[in-house]
Amino acid sequence: MRLMNVGTELLEIFVSDVPDYAILSHTWRDEEISFEDMQQQAGLELKKGFAKLRNCCAYARREGFKYIWIDTCCIDKRDPTELSEAINSMFRWYSNAAICYVYLDDYDATGQTPLENCRWFYRGWTLQELLAPYSVVFLDSSWTKFGDKSSLRERISDITGIPKRNLFDLFDRYNVEVNVGTKISWAARRKTTRVEDEAYCLLGLLGIHMPLLYGEGKNAFIRLQEEIVRISNDESIFVHSQSIKQLDIVRSL
Repeated sequence: MRLMNVGTELLEIFVSDVPDYAILSHTWRDEEISFEDMQQQAGLELKKGFAKLRNCCAYARREGFKYIWIDTCCIDKRDPTELSEAINSMFRWYSNAAICYVYLDDYDATGQTPLENCRWFYRGWTLQELLAPYSVVFLDSSWTKFGDKSSLRERISDITGIPKRNLFDLFDRYNVEVNVGTKISWAARRKTTRVEDEAYCLLGLLGIHMPLLYGEGKNAFIRLQEEIVRISNDESIFVHSQSIKQLDIVRSL
């Protein structure tokens, strides 16, 4: 696992004995800092995403953390094997983080913009980033804390449709009280840039591990469904599938 040292702003690799770390949840914009950028170092300050990286490190440092994980630069996305391993591990990484910082670059806590207008609440990947970590802090565009998952649970529940109690008891992904179909229904209004990610972003939440095949299109969801049916007797996926456009359950499995 790669982590960024918030003091040096350089990446370090940990095979075992991973130290306490903070983790960032955000929506991607143009010119995010990539792993390749971190390797080359040249011109980092010129990219739009550099301010986010630096401010994130500074915030974590003030909070007493030495390391932080940021998806844009801690994964070498050019390596298909590493990318597949990272995506299959991501729920666990968020769950194991000491704290998750949700950075909303389109929200000013002192302004009039409704919280429900933030992109973060409608992206596929941020669903597990909300549910996996127990401790979640919300930061506005100026990196000012305006609440956490506990204090904002009423508003978060209203926006996402996720019951308040499930915002916390799902930090254990094997929670048997929430069926597969319900979990999938929480992603119904969320969007991803790539169609395959509509399935891949649910892997950790559903406790599924499968290889990534970018380019397979909607077949990714079919493979996800097949894997769910193979390892689980939970038939709720069939009940809820009609509310998810991407789901086309193969009942003859």
